[in-house]
Amino acid sequence: MRNRVHFLCAASAIAAVPGVAAAQAGSHRTEGDIVITASALEQRSDETATPVLSLTGEELIHRRAATLGETLAGQPGINVENFGGGASRPVIRGQAAPRVQVLSDSAQIQDASTISPDHNIVTEPLLLSGIEVLRGPATLLYGSGAIGGAVNLIDQKVPTALPDGGISGAIEGRLGTADDERTVVGGVTAGVGQIALRAEGVYRRSDDYRVPSGFGERHVDGSYNDTSTVSLGASWIGADGYLGVAYTRQRSEYGLPGHSHDYEGCHPHGASLHCGGHDHEEEDHDHDHDHEEEHEDVPYVKLRSQRFDIRSDYRDPLPGFEKMRFRLAFTDYEHDELEHDEVATTFRNKGYDLRFELTHKPIAGLRGVFGVQRWESDFRAIGEEAFLLDTETTNTALFLMETLPLGAVRLELAARQEWQEIEPAGSLYPGIRHNPFSASGAAIWDINGDYSLALSLARSQRAPNAQELYANGVHLATNTYELGLITGNSRLGTQASLDEETAHSINLTFRKRTGATTFTIGAYHQEFDNYIFAETLDQFEDFRLIRYRGADATFTGIDGEIRHQFTPQFAASAFGDYVRAKLKDDLGNLPRIPAARLGARADAHIGGFTLDAEYYHVFEQDKTASYETRTPGYDMVNATIAYRLDFGQAANAELFVRATNLTNELAFNHASFIRDAAPLRGRNLVFGLRTAF
Repeated sequence: MRNRVHFLCAASAIAAVPGVAAAQAGSHRTEGDIVITASALEQRSDETATPVLSLTGEELIHRRAATLGETLAGQPGINVENFGGGASRPVIRGQAAPRVQVLSDSAQIQDASTISPDHNIVTEPLLLSGIEVLRGPATLLYGSGAIGGAVNLIDQKVPTALPDGGISGAIEGRLGTADDERTVVGGVTAGVGQIALRAEGVYRRSDDYRVPSGFGERHVDGSYNDTSTVSLGASWIGADGYLGVAYTRQRSEYGLPGHSHDYEGCHPHGASLHCGGHDHEEEDHDHDHDHEEEHEDVPYVKLRSQRFDIRSDYRDPLPGFEKMRFRLAFTDYEHDELEHDEVATTFRNKGYDLRFELTHKPIAGLRGVFGVQRWESDFRAIGEEAFLLDTETTNTALFLMETLPLGAVRLELAARQEWQEIEPAGSLYPGIRHNPFSASGAAIWDINGDYSLALSLARSQRAPNAQELYANGVHLATNTYELGLITGNSRLGTQASLDEETAHSINLTFRKRTGATTFTIGAYHQEFDNYIFAETLDQFEDFRLIRYRGADATFTGIDGEIRHQFTPQFAASAFGDYVRAKLKDDLGNLPRIPAARLGARADAHIGGFTLDAEYYHVFEQDKTASYETRTPGYDMVNATIAYRLDFGQAANAELFVRATNLTNELAFNHASFIRDAAPLRGRNLVFGLRTAF
């Protein structure tokens, strides 16, 4: 049974290792019980205009992995853009960074993950108590980076409530077979008067993971991941809210599979590649999915991140207002990419994100929230693979969202205005300013309290980011030479549109929220003007010349899940997703779009045992872009068995085994830049023991 836990960010009583205390609630909740903290008005999941996934409790505990993309992989409408075992990013309805915003309790992460898929998102899934995924444009709330969706990470590093009994905590240990994972995670919260103190941490070591190959197995060189994370937090807890701070430090070392030095001499010659002293004719390079590659001296990343968070939620702060919400995050991020144990390139990003919201009480039936957001980023790339200019980005935004109930129908209107400026270092290339504006309207129809139908229309804009504008050089992690909108067209002597990317979207969401059978099904269509993507101009072996350019494009798809509770102890569901993404005017398909999926899940509770199993089929992806080859389909079988031991009110424990890819299928991910060098992980068993007090 999926233990979906009702929680409010301002009044959470969870105070143990993420998910452990959540599981103590022990009761099944329907989707209508889930309060989505990423929503400006903290609506229930069945009240939102577009589908929202909330992953909490036992389901999150068992699915947590080393990276965020792996943790969310397999959910309807969500895929993964993997880069070995050290980095992965979520793909929502066919779109990934920079169109999917990852947030830490509504504040930006501000690492370097939007720059390249080999840069991991700086978060620790084992320290999360919940993950909320907004499928569809979340631009109105979170800005340009959420034009395709948003992932909000709920953690406990800033306490929001005093623990029962004055102290609570938990510890968990995990062992994995496919990569010899050894992980320990723990946390404790203590209350002293009105002060709550929090300390938590993770220590993980894993080797290169194994994948099937021929009649045996092989390791994916450079797929290891060693990470340690520590957070310290403190809050003042009052009757009407809290004010808290937290410091988080993460240190990580992970390999870069598929990184090659064979193409260091390649450079663009017009719109073609010049490699090895000669030009070449365009060739069709099909990939042999059964080949084995040996990587010697695999490059690796050493990552260091420090983050400070200040958070506050306060009820009834002023006459006429029901809530105030404040978030301020400072990030100091740096990672080195090392070759032969020598630093080849260093990426640095220092920035802050400030967000302030006020929710007003109903005025003539209207209830809404307005706010301001300001963020800055100072990005630096130093070294031989510094393919991106140093840039400073500033963004200021004002936003407003209002909702009006009209009997069985509730209307929503929202708008956001941004002012963004990017300044490159030096005077070779000009700075650029954009003023993206987004607006949306939605109607949610409550049908007899059982069904609901939501229709939303949105006009969303996104300003191009620094990479899309100023990329200019060899990016060996992805085996590419990248050219930006400004730098590339200056080099190629062509013109490119520097306007905002504009999406006109329609989303239709149909839900059944009560009874034995429940479901959520979402259908969508997005028309993009000036969609900015990485177009491959030429290819030499596995090395590609790409440039960023804008073109009109469409995304059309459907995703959802239908669940039936056969008995109080047993339930099953069917789920699937499909997205078709292509350029207009028959100009071809967009690159790295995930294939369709269809699957089923079942879960049961027998005494102290919890059992669940899932199977899904990923179809062949033959809708390929230029220089892409088809990716064969595959089957995925996963299962979990857990046994819970209760020791009264004082403590409880759980033993569990999570098995993924039980059939040990050789699976390739079409969304990955290094599809062939790093297939998906082979058969893996994760043994876990967790206890809470």
